[in-house]
Amino acid sequence: MMKKKINPSDIKKILCIKPRGIGDIILSTIVLENLSSFFPDAQIHYLTEEFAKDAISSHPLLHKVLTYKKDGSLISIVKQIRSEKYDIVFDLYSNPRTAQITFLSGAKFRIGYAYRGRKYAYNIKSQVGRGETHSAEHNLELLKVAGIPISSKKINYKLTNESEEFANSFISNLIRKEFIIGIMPSGGWDSKRCPKEKWVEILTSLSEKVSCNILILWGPEDFDDANFIKNNVSDSTLAPETNIKQIAGLLSKCNLVIANDSGPMHLSAALGIPTIGLFGPTDPKKHGPYSDKSDYVIKSDLHCIVCNKLICPYNKECFYQMDTDEIISKAIKLLKTDAKKN
Repeated sequence: MMKKKINPSDIKKILCIKPRGIGDIILSTIVLENLSSFFPDAQIHYLTEEFAKDAISSHPLLHKVLTYKKDGSLISIVKQIRSEKYDIVFDLYSNPRTAQITFLSGAKFRIGYAYRGRKYAYNIKSQVGRGETHSAEHNLELLKVAGIPISSKKINYKLTNESEEFANSFISNLIRKEFIIGIMPSGGWDSKRCPKEKWVEILTSLSEKVSCNILILWGPEDFDDANFIKNNVSDSTLAPETNIKQIAGLLSKCNLVIANDSGPMHLSAALGIPTIGLFGPTDPKKHGPYSDKSDYVIKSDLHCIVCNKLICPYNKECFYQMDTDEIISKAIKLLKTDAKKN
């Protein structure tokens, strides 16, 4: 329940906190247009961990991105925050550490989720629990409880000139077919990663039906799988080692992206690229790609589906038994739909 009324004209500086999870940070951009509209005279700042700053640093509605290291001193973080003299802090993460940061921020309005052990930190609290809505829209609950109208539900990512130039240079070397289809075999948990053999099956079938270049994007933990896919799928190209901004550039050149539940999947959706998410241990209704150009595939009748386990206790049947024809059908539909729009 809201205990204090917020007057938009009194607000000059706002801080949003989301320290980690590339996908979670991208999904949190859903709040920014709403904040900018309701507080037109305010600066909006964002606090995240150092490694994740490129997931948000180029956003045009942000005036500043502050960072800290995961093992950084709480005192030094709080000192940095207090020096900015924020009027409102939105703790979009609301874990024990961000609750401490928010509580000690000096802000008049401290807004967060009323999770156990963290309620003390906030004077405006949302009672909505995790998993009750899509994780993008969960961020909006903090705006609702603060009386801020929801005029936009867009997530977005702004490419930099450098990322576009990098992507243009790389793509120019491809022998172009009708479409470029990007794939991302990564996943924050091992159980989220579709096995490399299934990727080969999917992409071989797709290549038989669609004239396409397969662009394989990867992170450090995915290189072996990515290389296996490259060696077993014709017309496939292994992307170079990239950072977040460069991955965004390459994704922006794709006509379609197929990805596991991962940060790059959400990045693709935020860029407006037609995106298909492959799901097993997580619920696509809560974590699926958040755009009207997106879809997902899941073997919903499996006994252990949406187990939320980090390591599969079985043999990844959720991926091995996934309907390849359904993936191909949805891929072709998205390609055709997007082509008509453009």
